[in-house]
Amino acid sequence: MSQSLTQPTPPAPSLAELALSGDLARPARLTVPDLFAWPRHRVRVSFECATSGVRHHGFEGPLLHDVLRDAGPRFDPARRKDRLRFLIAVAGADGHHALLTWAEIDPDFAGAPVLLAVGIDGTPLDRAGPQLVLPQDRCGARHISGINAIRVEGRYPSWSDEISG
Repeated sequence: MSQSLTQPTPPAPSLAELALSGDLARPARLTVPDLFAWPRHRVRVSFECATSGVRHHGFEGPLLHDVLRDAGPRFDPARRKDRLRFLIAVAGADGHHALLTWAEIDPDFAGAPVLLAVGIDGTPLDRAGPQLVLPQDRCGARHISGINAIRVEGRYPSWSDEISG
């Protein structure tokens, strides 16, 4: 009688998660597959890197604005300019950070097509996590790989409080 030995199946690598937090009605933890719920956009980008010259890539993913809008930023929708005080801090697993303003991504203002990329050059980013892509930037310094946190912040002391205090 022969015995059949089966190899145990190794656990599948976990999906990278990104935490949406801050002044949001619906904070969330999202994976790359979760980001497929929003319409995907495709862009070809050329970044001028200080260390390796010009890099060309194709990215696809939802707009950062769409994802954050659905999380319910806590600005007053009746006051159009209220959203201008909101900042967006993006952090990557590798320690890189970038800061944007709501006005940069809002279609009523600058309307920059900032992506949360779920794929680069046809390769999915399920395990590595989404990437922040600012196609309008000449330099890739605000390109963040492996995003693990995005914080939307609209509550901070006003400058008038500091001046009068």
